[in-house]
Amino acid sequence: MTGAGNDDILARIADALERLAPPATDPVDLAAGAAFLWDGRRIRAISPFDPIEIDLLTGIDQQKARLLENTGRHARGHAAHDVLLWGSRGMGKSALSKSVVRALQAQGEDIALVEAPSGQLERLPALFEMLAAVQRNFVIFIDDIGFVEGSAEPRLLRSMLEGGASERPANVRLYVTSNRRHIISRQMSEQDDPVNPRDMVDDQLALSDRFGLRLGFHAASQDDYLAMIIRYADAHGLDFEREDALLWAKQRGSRSGRVAWQYIVELAGRAGKTVA
Repeated sequence: MTGAGNDDILARIADALERLAPPATDPVDLAAGAAFLWDGRRIRAISPFDPIEIDLLTGIDQQKARLLENTGRHARGHAAHDVLLWGSRGMGKSALSKSVVRALQAQGEDIALVEAPSGQLERLPALFEMLAAVQRNFVIFIDDIGFVEGSAEPRLLRSMLEGGASERPANVRLYVTSNRRHIISRQMSEQDDPVNPRDMVDDQLALSDRFGLRLGFHAASQDDYLAMIIRYADAHGLDFEREDALLWAKQRGSRSGRVAWQYIVELAGRAGKTVA
């Protein structure tokens, strides 16, 4: 093959690699933004950062008060806990984690949220290094965490929470959500191996213990569910019938904050309105 032919092939390879490469991104100012999204390699600002108003979150008053107090301490540089928010789906674990940060920002506190994927825990030390260099406090939010059988991630995260070589920096706290109190995988079985699965369970129980604050979120009662709808409906100027709201939940087999909000979206649609 001629030299010209080789040059043409190399040029085409270079063009293909350039198309595959991610576009260049502007540097992110971690000292200024309200919230960020980290994908395991890069970080970008979330704009706008507009979670649900904290006062609209209903039926979780105790959890709200405790998380707001803990996050406020962290924002002011005082002693604060890493937090495990566990329990029923759709009951506001994720929404509350974001809303407390936004509420404190509205009060003038210098704190930011960084959302990180649950499947990239081994890359968290790189994020820690980034945030440790910034003169402000951060909450790293990891949603819906869970571990497959045989995973080393429970020990890795436990090391980050307390005393390991990759321990999180002082200006960072981890807020983690899970559907289970002890973050044990649904696939966990102790029948196949009499030793290893037991060790895995012990690892995950030890991980749960590393969170200084553990908040449980339980399925909503009928009264709590209706209270959520009343709060949302009042905020958005919507009318509803009690029996219609209960039928909506019955058809979905669940009463939760998520189901209540979905009903509000339905009401707004019927009324020709929009909701954020």
